[in-house]
Amino acid sequence: MASLEFIGTATCLLRLGPFTVLTDPNFLHRGQLAYLGKGLASRRLTEPAMQPSELPSLDAIVLSHLHGDHFDRIARRELQRTPPVYTTAPAARRLERWGFDAHALDTWDTRLLTRGSWTLRLTATPGQHAPGPATHLLPRVMGSVLELRENEALRLRVYVTGDTLYRPTLAAVTERCGPIDSMIIHLGGTRILGLLVTMDARQGAQMVRTVRPHVIVPVHFDDYTVFRSPREDFAGLFERAELPGELRLVERGQRISLMP
Repeated sequence: MASLEFIGTATCLLRLGPFTVLTDPNFLHRGQLAYLGKGLASRRLTEPAMQPSELPSLDAIVLSHLHGDHFDRIARRELQRTPPVYTTAPAARRLERWGFDAHALDTWDTRLLTRGSWTLRLTATPGQHAPGPATHLLPRVMGSVLELRENEALRLRVYVTGDTLYRPTLAAVTERCGPIDSMIIHLGGTRILGLLVTMDARQGAQMVRTVRPHVIVPVHFDDYTVFRSPREDFAGLFERAELPGELRLVERGQRISLMP
């Protein structure tokens, strides 16, 4: 009923009931540079498992923010313009200029997709991409909760964290959206100019303790030179700290179930 196919970085194909959703489309090849703004760039270390021409038909694209490792020049050139893209207001304005069907979401805004007896509700959740005043130097980010229902009965609730640092206030995700079945967590311990701007292993563990999902799937962990906290650090801490839930590791090109 629900699966994740990992393409690389934070790029995933989520098959949720009859819906297919693409997250954070990044198709740059190994050795190419992702441009991060403010004159910053990072070189890709891995090869994505898929290119836009190989994608299935999409019902939606969910974009955490407009950075070159989340929406790149290949995505801009080759993605179909018809699927709606749900993202932050600044990213939506840029994507609209590029010809995409972009929809701006503020925190806690929702959108509903329907197909027969099935519905998929998308809720934008908070995110903070840098500490303190440095927040204003990086793009606004969002996470998302995808809630799948059949005949109004809840089948699955998936939380995609987006590129956020851990903050205790993210407890509001479960308070407002309900218990999380599966969490797709953006890790990597990304550092830009010495600042931590995505969760490392320690912050990822704090996020698991706060959200307490049944299933945890780490992504965004080894694709670029700015990623400093490998997935193995998180997996080791997960085991040592006896964190709640089931850790499911997925490699590029593999598909795993998101069902608890």
